Parts: sequence; C-alpha cells; structure tokens
Amino acid sequence: MASSNHPSDFIATPPSNVLEFQQPQHRTRSSDEGYITLTHGSGGRATHNLIADIFLETFRSDALNALDDSARLDLALFMARGDRLAFTTDSFVVDPLFFPGGDIGSLAINGTVNDLAVTGAQPLYLSCGFIIEEGTPIALLRRIAQSMKLAADTARVKVVAGDTKVVPRGKGDQIYINTAGVGVARSNQVPGPRYLQPGDAILLSGPMGDHGTAILLARGDLALEADITSDCQPLHDLAAALCEACPTVRAMRDATRGGVAAVLNEFAQTSRVSMVLEEAALPVRPPVAAACEVLGLDPLHMANEGLLVAVVPGEFAARALMAMQMLPEGREACLVGHVTKADPPVVILQTSFGSERIIEWPMGDPLPRIC
Repeated sequence: MASSNHPSDFIATPPSNVLEFQQPQHRTRSSDEGYITLTHGSGGRATHNLIADIFLETFRSDALNALDDSARLDLALFMARGDRLAFTTDSFVVDPLFFPGGDIGSLAINGTVNDLAVTGAQPLYLSCGFIIEEGTPIALLRRIAQSMKLAADTARVKVVAGDTKVVPRGKGDQIYINTAGVGVARSNQVPGPRYLQPGDAILLSGPMGDHGTAILLARGDLALEADITSDCQPLHDLAAALCEACPTVRAMRDATRGGVAAVLNEFAQTSRVSMVLEEAALPVRPPVAAACEVLGLDPLHMANEGLLVAVVPGEFAARALMAMQMLPEGREACLVGHVTKADPPVVILQTSFGSERIIEWPMGDPLPRIC
C-alpha cells in the first residue's frame, strides 16, 4: 500500500499471467489492542506496517501488493464491455460509523458502485482514501476494511488503489473515507434526467426512508425505538436488468441525500416536465412512517442507500417492473406515478383524500452526516 516515494499510498496493478508479485517484507502485524497514532501517518515503518497488516491482509490481492504509485488498468477489458468510461467520486462521513444494516465501509463501496450503476455503467474498479483520527482503535479500522472487502466482493468490484492520512486527535471523527470508481458503459445506453417525456412511468425499487431513519435512531439522541434497518446495498445488477428489459430507460438515480423528493425535483427541472405521484402507491415501511410522523419528517425527503428511482416510457412500465421484481433488491419495486407536461415544472403528490400538494426540494439539512 505504499511506495518509496509515497508511503501512505496503496496502489495496485491488476494481476497478470506473466507477472509474479512478491509479498512486502517486514510485515509486522499491528496489534488490534492498539490505537492509531500520528506515527502511523508519518510515511515510515509504522505506516508501512499498518497498510500491510490492515489493507493488504484484508483485501488479499496480488494486485495491491505491487505497491505502485498508480493503478494500471487493462484497456482491453474496458473495450470488450463498452465504449465509454464512467468515473465518479464520493466521500463518506456518516455518524455513527456502524448502524443497523451497514457501516461506513459497506456504505462507501455500495454508494460508489451505485453512482456508476445509475448512469448505465458496469462498475469495475474503486480507490479508497482514509482520513483517520489519532486515537482510533486499530481493531475498528480492521473491522471497517473487512466490511469493505465483503461489500466489494458482493458487488464484484476490485479495490485497486488507496491512501491513508492521520490527523491529530480532535481534528476528525475517527474515520472519513473518500472513494473513486471506474466503470464502463455503452453509448447506446446513456440514461439522464434531460430525456424525460410526458407519459413516462416513475418506478421505485423499494420502500423509502429506511437508511435515513435507521441512522437517526442509531444516534441515540431520541427516545425512540424501532426495528429499522438501512437499505444499504449495491444496485448495479438491478440497473443492468432494468436496462436489459427497457433499452430506452429515460433516467435512473439512487435516492441518497434529499431522498426521492430531491431526485424527482431534479428530473422535473432538467427536463421541464412535472412529476405526478400517487400517495397510496408510495412504499414506506410502517416503522419508518411512524417515526417520520412523530418527528415531523417526510419519507419523501429521507435518505436512502439502496433505492433506485427510474423513469421509463409508459409502454415499458410493466416489463421494467417485472424485471426489477425478479431480483432480491427490487422485489418490492412498484409504479408510483407518471410524467406530465406542466409549467412550471413541479413534483405533485395526489393525496389519498383526492387533493394535491407540491413536493418541494428538501430545505436545509435536517439529518447531517447521513452518508
């Protein structure tokens, strides 16, 4: 995970059939009884040992053991799968680090995978940068790395590059993670919010608000208890199945911060159309609905980490919905509304009482550090 010039970097070259990688020498195992110190960020032996013991040991990749200053990726692999490179970056500062259904590690992997997937790309490679506060337990760092490995394996992506930095005690909050992701897409499948048309159907892959509510309750600041688990999961298989069933998918988004309301308002403004939602069709788990009602929150504004919002031509709605429901991450997928022509472009909720109200963009940040 380090080179002689940049000891805190851990960069990989994908393994080759003709190139043998040697295990790094002097791999002294860090004690899980210990804590991160500023020495671990100095670029010396402590940095080398931490990187080798935590990240190389966890990801167990001959590629990472190359310890080069940049990852060299095989262009032939990309060209065989598509003609466009997809690239994204993200940062994760969630509080708490561990929550029902996930943790900052699985969140970092899945969030980056999903950002690629909703552009119609197949995720392939990730990089991860860690900002670690002095005093963080080494055992906690190892646990997060192991969670990332499991999430990466599940999503069939490889972590091929990374970096570590240590900040003084009180200058951070244990661990922040920055990621970048690379994938490949085909130019004939480029969903985007500018393509929406009146008559299109609006689909959700599952219930709203699970992640945001799970994080809120996990912080322990409220005298509320509920069995709510984050929906943190990869969406690349679901997105691929949707594109296969409907080659003309108009747009896809993973509804993270700002929830479904933010996604649909962005869609409406970009395509200059209006989005009409049926309140009775919106999926919300009863514990989430109850918690939101008590706290005065709207599930449409709550963050998600495994919820796909898709817009498809109306004639493809049934086929697209069936394709989504055949996968575990889309088994609760449903049709929730349609696109219409209106000026100005807005998101309209048709209530169960027969009235209508405008769903505005989320105002402010009622739940900071949600991802």
